[in-house]
Amino acid sequence: MSDIEIPESHPRYQSLLTRHRIEEGVEKGITSRQGLIAQGRGEAFDYLLGERTLPSSDEATRAAAAHLLLADQPVISVNGNVAALCPGEVVDLAAAVDADIEVNLFNRTDERMRAIAAHLRDHGADEVKGLTGDGRIPGIDHERAKVDADGIGSADVVVVPLEDGDRAEALGAMDKVEIVVDLNPMSRSAQVATVPIVDNIMRAVPNIAAHARDLRGSGATREELETIVADFDADAALDAAERAIRAGDE
Repeated sequence: MSDIEIPESHPRYQSLLTRHRIEEGVEKGITSRQGLIAQGRGEAFDYLLGERTLPSSDEATRAAAAHLLLADQPVISVNGNVAALCPGEVVDLAAAVDADIEVNLFNRTDERMRAIAAHLRDHGADEVKGLTGDGRIPGIDHERAKVDADGIGSADVVVVPLEDGDRAEALGAMDKVEIVVDLNPMSRSAQVATVPIVDNIMRAVPNIAAHARDLRGSGATREELETIVADFDADAALDAAERAIRAGDE
């Protein structure tokens, strides 16, 4: 048993665990009700992908790990669904690549921001950015434009799982390297990402951390990391994921 009273051998265990965590997030004030709808949409795409990590997605996570290890100031952006689904995994990824964690919300209230920051600290985060909100992303008229000037505002590489398309475009316009986790390869967020990872966030985040630790453990040089980054083809990764959805042929 895990944090739900369902045996891990249950064929729908992961799906039920995900739903439970989102539901619990709403009850705790971490996740918005709209987050329930977003989760349902993502679950539909995951089902079409066969609820597995595609080889192309695994390659993307390795490229993401290389970008993060090369970064001067990497930041992982966390919204309500991310905080509910994989708080410990986000903290572990931040530790693996020396990244900051910053909360960023569309439905931003001081109460939700503080609740998510506390939730992340409960899962091991030392520092959580985002509450200052003294910077802005140009070209966005809603609350997701608010960032910490010394966080996402000045980051060179940003991990933006489950991102809104307009913010993904705006971050790209700021010349930031953008790593997007999204189960829909046709979404605007995935289409504009430097590295689109078409996978379930609960598989993708720990996979990035594992690749980062493998690369560090193997003593990968800066030149080798730059080669991994240069060899990654975002369009090919998106095409492979779309083929898998339409024909199941990857």
